[in-house]
Amino acid sequence: MSKKLTYKASGVDIDSGNQLVDRIKKFPYRRDRPGAVSTVGGFSGLFALPGGYKQPVLVSGTDGVGTKLKLAFLMDKHDTIGWDLVAMSVNDVLVSGAKPLFFLDYYATSALDVEQAEKVVRGIFDACESCDTVLLGGETAELPGFYVKGEYDLAGFAVGIVERSKIPDLSRVSPGDLVIGLPSTGLHSNGFSLARKLFLEHMGLALDAPFPGTDLTTGEVLIAPTKIYVDPVLDCFDAGYVKSMVHVTGGGLVENPPRSMPGGLGVDIRRGSWPLPPVFSAIKSEDVDEMELMRTFNMGIGFIMIVSPEHLEPIAAMLLSKNEPFHVIGKVSTRESGDSTTRFI
Repeated sequence: MSKKLTYKASGVDIDSGNQLVDRIKKFPYRRDRPGAVSTVGGFSGLFALPGGYKQPVLVSGTDGVGTKLKLAFLMDKHDTIGWDLVAMSVNDVLVSGAKPLFFLDYYATSALDVEQAEKVVRGIFDACESCDTVLLGGETAELPGFYVKGEYDLAGFAVGIVERSKIPDLSRVSPGDLVIGLPSTGLHSNGFSLARKLFLEHMGLALDAPFPGTDLTTGEVLIAPTKIYVDPVLDCFDAGYVKSMVHVTGGGLVENPPRSMPGGLGVDIRRGSWPLPPVFSAIKSEDVDEMELMRTFNMGIGFIMIVSPEHLEPIAAMLLSKNEPFHVIGKVSTRESGDSTTRFI
């Protein structure tokens, strides 16, 4: 008698998926967190809107971590890539003044490695906890023959909430407003196709070799987790000091600021007004056009707030109370033809 064909023999192990869910359920979830109605493991996640809003507006964002995943595979390091996933989405919804409420993830692989997947999801959980966001659920998909063995792909989905009357009104932005830059922790999760080519191929750096100007290895510098800006930025925003915000992601300092500017105004960024982290100093030393760097990487500035000059002092006090460093990196000025092009001066 011929052996019966099974789903497991086809490459999908349901038992491994169940084992992963069981492990995720053991993470130290705060069961008393307001809003969370359901727990991980159901068909959907349930969340009750918090009270205290007159006209609550939900704000959603989705993202991945790009080819930074390739670095995780090369280093066999999977405990921080989930943090990156959360950071990319919650920083995006933060630009609308929204407090992140909950997060869901999508993890797809050829054949589920439970140990590997648990590390990834634990990073997601830790990042959510760091910004008081509920990991409400997710999806794990085994797609044999679709992904390379041992590799996976990630997508994340964040939902936040903001009072309608507090949504940033770009018409409030004025010439002379200050551009406050909050430092990044490095590359964050953008530009890795160019970064890997620069450091690993062009410069020939080994991932376990010392990185120039640091006490870290090349791999440690490149895989440094994306910074989450929710806590310090929301304090400044809720105080009414912030007119507009920018999450410096793909497109770098060139293409992201115009997304938060009204037509006819743009930001003038002063070169040298903030210290370059070693990873960007090393990049600048190579034969790459400056504007190519500025529109690919964050160059050391991960988040921007636009504020009136009279609010600089109270904002500085709030950021210092949170141990959040900042730099005044430029000003808002007028543009011809109604555009919002970023200029570097």
